[in-house]
Amino acid sequence: MLNTAMIFQIINEKHFKRLSGLLRNEMVLGGNLNEQRQKIAPAIMPDSTFDSTVMEEEIFGPLLPIITYDNLEDLIVHQQTLPKPLAFYIFSENERNTETLLSRLSFGGGCVNDTIMHLSHHDLPFGGVGASGMGHYHGKYSFDTFTHEKSVVKNSTLIDIPVRYAPFTEAKSKLFRKFLS
Repeated sequence: MLNTAMIFQIINEKHFKRLSGLLRNEMVLGGNLNEQRQKIAPAIMPDSTFDSTVMEEEIFGPLLPIITYDNLEDLIVHQQTLPKPLAFYIFSENERNTETLLSRLSFGGGCVNDTIMHLSHHDLPFGGVGASGMGHYHGKYSFDTFTHEKSVVKNSTLIDIPVRYAPFTEAKSKLFRKFLS
């Protein structure tokens, strides 16, 4: 069930209007808007396609377009014709398909059966490829940048720790600080 009580403050009016515009003319689950406070609840867009407006740019907001496919090879070939994304999220229990996607597609960082967690891991590099950013360069950094080692977090779908989700209490904050130190 989508938690629409969790609403995210958008950085400024320009980006609020851009994100709320992406929600128009699309089938959306969630995505409640508070225009006065420039807040948007997480939105799942289950009928998205590669031609959807939301797929024309990097989103940087609580919108999650879902693209389904019938043939994995066709999906890979099509994805390879597009600009390389900053993040790539795969939800699957099929290890073979997951490894095929991770090895054949180029992206900044990603997760399997999760989102955003690759950003919180201190030992994983962050950055994009191509239009999403080139990272560091000069000396060894150039080699690392242009070979682009992907950062990926794989989670099981069997257990999900609810401490990750709102509401965030002082006890949860202490646990996070201890875990991240």
